[in-house]
This record gives sequence, C-alpha cells and structure tokens, in this order.
Amino acid sequence: MRFGGKSVAVLGGNSGIGLAAARAFQHEGARVAVTGRDEAKLAQVAAETGLLTVRSDLADVRDSQQALSRIAAALGGLDTLFVNAGVGGFAAVPEVTEQFWDGVHSVNLRGAFFATQAALPYLRDGGSIVVTGSIGAVLALAGNAVYAAAKAGLRAVTRTLAVELLPRRIRVNMVSPGPIDTEIFKRGADPQQIEALRNHMRSAVPMKRMGEPEEVARAVLFLASEEASFITGVDLYVDGGCVEL
Repeated sequence: MRFGGKSVAVLGGNSGIGLAAARAFQHEGARVAVTGRDEAKLAQVAAETGLLTVRSDLADVRDSQQALSRIAAALGGLDTLFVNAGVGGFAAVPEVTEQFWDGVHSVNLRGAFFATQAALPYLRDGGSIVVTGSIGAVLALAGNAVYAAAKAGLRAVTRTLAVELLPRRIRVNMVSPGPIDTEIFKRGADPQQIEALRNHMRSAVPMKRMGEPEEVARAVLFLASEEASFITGVDLYVDGGCVEL
C-alpha cells in the first residue's frame, strides 16, 4: 500500500495506460481522480471502479484549471499528478499543416504544460509528478516530426520543472513507452490491418512483443512512490529495449 492515504490525479485516465495506472494507484490505497474527454468512457470507469471522474479536455487550458480545482477540492489536495493525456498522428514534413501541428501540440505540449502549472498550487511539498513521454522523441521515424517535437519539448519541460521544484521536494519524472497494446488496437474496420500493424511493431521491438498498459503503469507507480525518493528528472523508457538495444 505505497499510496495509502495519498491523493492522485490522472489526467487522461479513462483508457489505456492512464486507466491502468489509476487502477493501480487505487489498488495501493490512493484516492484517485481521472480526467478524459469521452463522457461515456468516464461514466463506465466511474461505474466499474468508483473513481472520481471529471470531463476535461487537455487542449483547453481553462478546462484543465477548472478540473484540477474540482479534483483538489474533492480529494483534499494532491500528492501525485500523472499527466498522461495525449494525441498522435503521422505526417511527412511537406504534408504538415498548421492545423495538424496545433492539434498535436495543443494537447501534448501546450496542454500538458499548463495543466501541470495549474496543479502546482494543489500539490503538497514532497509530492511527485509523472509525465508520459514517448520514445518517438528520441528515435528518428519518418512522418513523426510533429509528435516527436511535442514530446521532446515536454521532456525539456519535465527536466526544467524538476529543477524548479527541488526546494519543494517535489520530484518530476517522465515515463516514455514504446509500442503498447492499448485500445487503439482493439477497434477499427479492418482486423487484418490492425494485426499487420501489431506484427510490424512486434518485429521492431528487441523483446519481440508489444508492451501492456499495466507494464507502463508499474513504472509510473515506481516513479511516483517513495521507492524512487532519490530520482528526479529522469526519462524512463518502457519500450522492450527499442532505444537502448
């Protein structure tokens, strides 16, 4: 029960890695609130888990501010913030439009930055922040310039914030997943195409499999817990060896 009596906010927690982490925090004794844009999914999460759910769009700064104020009031402040919400998309550089760039960065960088900023007054000294990055920020992949730029920027923000929050003893770390088998691979019109994409991703991973959301969640909880009390400013790859091997 590493998080007994602790309060945790998971931004982007109605599915995938965020929901796996929220469940894990709850299992270890935390009071947990999750946000997301999909009201139907949030209602399902609330019914299945009893977690506090708040509809919020990370791309809307005021939305995030209001959501965090509501969560902090309901939970009595925050001990841990997990900034997980994000959007993806691929486009070759000549095909990138301003709309595409802004759509990705409004959530992955701008939205994550201002949501974290909004949470700071509610975070207790000695708490922790974990941010979801991506190995795409450090691996050169065709068509990934916009997403990689956003996540690389978020990595820089995470490290800078880790320095700024040292006086408050708030640790700030990033977890960067590789290919993870999330809900996006469980829906779609063409199961054969989805399985072909899975096979392609498996072949690119040194461990020859995709990761599970729960495997990333375990890394998140480690970084958020006192087990990582001497760790701040790191980017932890949970990627089956993609970056380092």
